[in-house]
Amino acid sequence: MGTAALPETCCRTATLWLGTGYAAFLGASLRLDAHSGSVQCLAVGLDAPFTLRTAELGERTVRSALIPPRRVHRVLAHGDRMLFCYFDPGSPRARGTLARMASIEHGIGFAHDAESDLIAMADPDPDPLQILDCAGGRVSAPIDARIVEAIATLRANPSSTVDATELAAAVHLSTSRFLHLFSAHAGTSFRRYRLWVRMVHVGAAVSKGRDLTTASADAGFASPSHFSDAFHTMCGLTATDLLASGARIVLLDS
Repeated sequence: MGTAALPETCCRTATLWLGTGYAAFLGASLRLDAHSGSVQCLAVGLDAPFTLRTAELGERTVRSALIPPRRVHRVLAHGDRMLFCYFDPGSPRARGTLARMASIEHGIGFAHDAESDLIAMADPDPDPLQILDCAGGRVSAPIDARIVEAIATLRANPSSTVDATELAAAVHLSTSRFLHLFSAHAGTSFRRYRLWVRMVHVGAAVSKGRDLTTASADAGFASPSHFSDAFHTMCGLTATDLLASGARIVLLDS
């Protein structure tokens, strides 16, 4: 996918960009509850550092951090604006970012990247795609082709009830071997990746004018409360609160 330049005024209000393989939010530092993402997240304090709170590390004040999936954490912003970049584990940007942000602390996956600091401090309204590309400066080895195939299937049919056993059989693996490979190569669990795909589908539908109830049902969520609880667990606030903040959703590709 090519990197399209964003309009100069696009970052003046809170914006959630969605594209194939990533999502990026730039806007006011929301008061997020503790949460656990489904994919890796690059958090950057645009105008000030932030405190990252986890059970493993306690509290640490940083300017940027790469937060692994399924890690319960809380971001306490000290400034007014934050950038959150979410990387689909099947995308080159995600693999490149893991390679770029190699300064892992305490062996649990939190990293601090000086170059992201420089980008954040140099431009109060950065282009999220520019930061994504700078963070993903080099790409590591591609993931297993069978996992790529499974990821493509989930992306193409977010509401499908196809399970790990069926996908494993399609690529001639046992279910246990498939789940192990998926976690090892995708960097997140099969269940959490499916949740991420469905959330992206909801965001894309809302950007086209659909309401949350219809969009979440079409994406495969069992009920509005199921979607709301899942969104809060993943993002630290409800989707309703995010939209009420004035954030707009922009699709950068199809």
